[in-house]
Order: sequence, then structure tokens, then C-alpha cells
Amino acid sequence: MLGKGRGAVLLLHGLYGTPQQLQYIGRKLNVAGGYTVRIPNIQGYSVFDEAIPSQTTHWRHWLEQVEAQFDALKREHEEVSVAGLCIGADLCLMLAAKRSADIHALCLYSAPLRYDGWNVTWMRWFKFLGYYTPVRFMMSLTERPPYGLKDERIRQWVATQMARRGTSALGSSQSPLTGVFESERLMKEVRRNLQAVSAPTLIMHAIEDDLASPRNADIIEKSIASRQVKKVLLENCYHIITMDFEKERVAQETLEFIRSQSAPMVQDGRLGLQLVG
Repeated sequence: MLGKGRGAVLLLHGLYGTPQQLQYIGRKLNVAGGYTVRIPNIQGYSVFDEAIPSQTTHWRHWLEQVEAQFDALKREHEEVSVAGLCIGADLCLMLAAKRSADIHALCLYSAPLRYDGWNVTWMRWFKFLGYYTPVRFMMSLTERPPYGLKDERIRQWVATQMARRGTSALGSSQSPLTGVFESERLMKEVRRNLQAVSAPTLIMHAIEDDLASPRNADIIEKSIASRQVKKVLLENCYHIITMDFEKERVAQETLEFIRSQSAPMVQDGRLGLQLVG
């Protein structure tokens, strides 16, 4: 956890990822914004020190831990915002479906409703053959270039780490099918509950997202009940927008959006679409 500030932000990394995915955003919110920041590890979801993720748990167990982390921050801060990357964003959406009235601001980074990005190969669809058989307990999907990163320098660094240790700042080089199965279950539940989300929402998504197309962002924008929605489409990054070329813009947009919710007069109305170069 970073610092004790006027408000707090709970940041959630992606499935089989690490808090390092959101470290840059967290430091920006803490240093420039004065916010208390928590980026927790989640049992059955996060990667700790092991190259191979520990036993995956049900997505509802992930959400229970997220809600507990949120409640802990609420006990110390009046204003608590939540932000998440990829499946972490979906967990934020499920929390908001239950607790929108308690959430100061909701920030979604590369939130998937379906895996439909340009790097989702035809082989990935064979995962469905293993979902409802014992195969899912034995099979993993290997992470492959570009690892959600357009920045070739960081991509090479990640590839080197994965080759040496089986894990990196992004997370594990292997995604067990059990976790992919739970993420699909979670995405289905998110799709069912979008209309229950009413917290002020910032949606950020890469136009060239390799895992989840920007259509996901469009659907979220149109489906949630929030009266304040801002969508930002990023032109120079892939899926991991919190570590790629536009991480500074992601951090700044997040900081400004959270701050704007504390203004004395926040006007209703959707803020529309921005193309960020």
C-alpha cells in the first residue's frame, strides 16, 4: 500500500498478473494526487513468486477478496475509487454492480466482455473443448508475443524474464485453463449486470488491443447506467495500457477523472469520446 492520503484508490491487476502491472499508475496517484493506493494480491488469481500460478479459485472468491479490500479502505477514507486492468476491470464492474453508491469513481482499463482481439488465435477457441472435462485441470495457454505490449523495449524485457524464470512483471508465462474458464464465467456475469453499474465511470481502451477489441468498451459505455461516463480510446498501445507507450496518459486521465468527482459541482451527462494520440 502506498501512503495515507485524502482519498483512496483500489487497483486490481489482470488474471495471473502481478501488482507491477499497475505500479506506474499507483505511484502517480499517490505522489501527484496524494491518494492512498492499494494494489493487492488475490488468492487463486494473482501470481506470487512461483512461475506457475497457484491453484485457481472460483471468480466469486476473487470478488469476495476485492470487496474485503474495498471495505478496509472505506473504513479509513470517505472517498474510495476502484480501477482495474483486464479481468481486474471486470472485477471492478462486478463490485460496482453491487456497490456503485459506495464507489467514488470507477476506472476501467482494457475491460473485456469477450476475448476478441486480433491476437486471439483460432487455437485459443479449442479451450472450449476442455472447459467441461478434466482436461481443464491439466492444460495451460502459453503467453505469446506481443504480450499486450506495443513498446518493443518492454516487450523484449518481458520475454527475457519469462524465458529465464517463467514469470515477469506482467505475470506468468502460462495461463491455466481453469483460470481462463473462470474469467469466461466472470465476463458472462458482467454482461448480465452492466445495467446495475451507476458509479461515475472512466473507460480506457486501446484501438489496437490484441486481447479484447474496442467493441468491448463501446458496449460497456452504452450499457451501464452511470450518468457520468468518459471513454478514451488510445492509439499507440496494445492491451496492457498501464505499462505501454501511453501509460502516462492513462495515469493522468485517471488522476483527473477521480479528482473531478470531488469537485463541488459535477455536471451530469456523458463526456463523450476522445481519441488519444
